Amino acid sequence: MAPLTRSRAGMDGSQTPLAVDYYGQRASAGLIITEATNISRQGRGYAYTPSLYTDAHVAAWKPVTDAVHAAGGRIVVQLWHVGRMSHTSLQEDGAAPVAPSAIQAGGNVFTEAGYVPPSMPRALATEEIAGIVDDYRQAARRAKDAGFDGVEVHAANGYLLEQFLRDSTNHRDDRYGGPVENRARLLLEVTAAVAEVWGADRVGLRLSPLSTAIGDTPLDSRTMETHLYVARRLGELGLAYLHVVEGQLHACNGADDFDVKALRDAFGGAYLANNGYDRQRALDATAGGHADMIAFGKPFIGNPDLVERLRTDTPLFDAPTAGYFGGGAEGYTQFTAPQANVA
Repeated sequence: MAPLTRSRAGMDGSQTPLAVDYYGQRASAGLIITEATNISRQGRGYAYTPSLYTDAHVAAWKPVTDAVHAAGGRIVVQLWHVGRMSHTSLQEDGAAPVAPSAIQAGGNVFTEAGYVPPSMPRALATEEIAGIVDDYRQAARRAKDAGFDGVEVHAANGYLLEQFLRDSTNHRDDRYGGPVENRARLLLEVTAAVAEVWGADRVGLRLSPLSTAIGDTPLDSRTMETHLYVARRLGELGLAYLHVVEGQLHACNGADDFDVKALRDAFGGAYLANNGYDRQRALDATAGGHADMIAFGKPFIGNPDLVERLRTDTPLFDAPTAGYFGGGAEGYTQFTAPQANVA
């Protein structure tokens, strides 16, 4: 099960009992990757998203992991810092969001007042960056306390680690900017810190080489070269898997526009493919050696029994988009409104 932001947590970042039901219902996925989870208050960019940096957050996540385990599943938490994809209303004392460089993102973020453009960020000072690495390290430790089976580092979809990686959003002239070795430094430091806590075989990482959807984030000027370097370095760490959003997020799968095989070979470990897969494409991808695993996202929203439906080739319930973000049980753990189609 791929990460799915659903915006049902409290504004303090604590999960609610609804999340216990939601994740428990989907435990048959075998491996659940949670919705992106804030490593700090500074890392938050959307209202009602969960966090993992206080004892209260740990206590709220523990019943979730217990429910998944009781149903025979496994669950890893995706650790998140949004960087420039935030708004001052979501930051402590109305502070500006942070980023590698002071370049404002496009698009919108979800706040208590609704969707608004991201605020102008400030560039992180070099001496601040070690603190962000430590925030990831502490969140990884809290993930152990909360009963997770591992962690996934979110380095995709236009958020902080990808903002550092791409030369379109990173105009720094210190040791975190310039050549790819510098731009990848934060991503690799974070991953190493998390692996020190968990062991590399309990850590995955997500990339999205071609996605520009979130924040209208331009591609890196040397997309393939940059991501081959990152994949090789991650492979040296011995991570559990590399999770790749193939092509453009929220659009057609774009595997043909990027040499995924080269990326996979550079990594050398388990490859988890994501983005727009249906049953037949997933079967073809795994049988043909394109991927070791396939992550399904949106189909899990309306089909907690997705594994069984795929196994028996049963039609899927198309959940109404009105229930994707925010709200209560309707559209999250229950579907009573006659708004969805079966496809």
